[in-house]
Amino acid sequence: MISFSHVPVMLEECMRGLALKDGGVYFDGTVGGGGHSFEILVRTSPNGRLIATDLDDNAIAAAKARLSPFAGRFTIRKSNYKEYERVLEETGTDKLDGVLLDFGVSSFQLDEESRGFSYMKNAPLDMRMDPEASLTAETVVNEYPEQALCRIIREYGEEPFAKKIAANIAAERKKGRIRETGQLVSVIERSIPAKFRHGAPFSRKTFQAIRIEVNDELGGMEEAVRGLTLRLKGGGRICILTFHSLEDRIVKNVFRDLETDCICDKNLPVCVCGRKKEIEIITKKPLTASEEELRKNPRSKSAKLRIAERVETYN
Repeated sequence: MISFSHVPVMLEECMRGLALKDGGVYFDGTVGGGGHSFEILVRTSPNGRLIATDLDDNAIAAAKARLSPFAGRFTIRKSNYKEYERVLEETGTDKLDGVLLDFGVSSFQLDEESRGFSYMKNAPLDMRMDPEASLTAETVVNEYPEQALCRIIREYGEEPFAKKIAANIAAERKKGRIRETGQLVSVIERSIPAKFRHGAPFSRKTFQAIRIEVNDELGGMEEAVRGLTLRLKGGGRICILTFHSLEDRIVKNVFRDLETDCICDKNLPVCVCGRKKEIEIITKKPLTASEEELRKNPRSKSAKLRIAERVETYN
């Protein structure tokens, strides 16, 4: 098995946010190397149970090995967290005491050159979180129409030079197929004015955009966040780690909607909308990594943690 290394981001903040208890049933939507899951099982001993999902075979193998001391208390399925309904049904689970969703790409995936996630190393243009998926970054870069590329880079990467980057990609691929990350970085570099290339890595936004498209990271996210939140028992907590503004905006809007109570005209004698407050938002503003964690794990810099609790009337 390939060594899988992943430092769990904002570990203590997530564990406190989940308000863990012995005997609880918890769902970890992206098990990664098992860092968060391990602590959930430790802190819910001896009877806590964990259900986890991931799309990466190496991550699943590493997590199973790491969680082996808790045999019988956890189940890991190769699945997208968005398929939670099927996974929970297969495991005979109705309500949950806690949900953890970590939308970050693991250090292992970024560092493993063959995966093509990183703009720092030359590698095949892949970017698939599930190696068995059909769509790759190479397909997106070489076969998507220029207008579609521009839209993806602009919307998913929030890249102000999206139009120029897409145009240069379209021109470059006419010379020959773009197969490696280094080729793409070169195209991006000459698309961005020199004065804007300093500071943050200039390829980051475009690589993020293509990765989101390849893995359909935003598709179905809103529905899954809402559905998993409503699967909580009264007093149950959901903790969500996001790593860019598009994800965070989705989570914020879902939480805000679920926290909204009756929207009827206040002059009406009784409620006719039937709307009821489903959650209490614990983090009015998202939590971020501490200075100490930032020193130890710079990749936690963009992390934001939002926490909500199911109101007690829903048991």
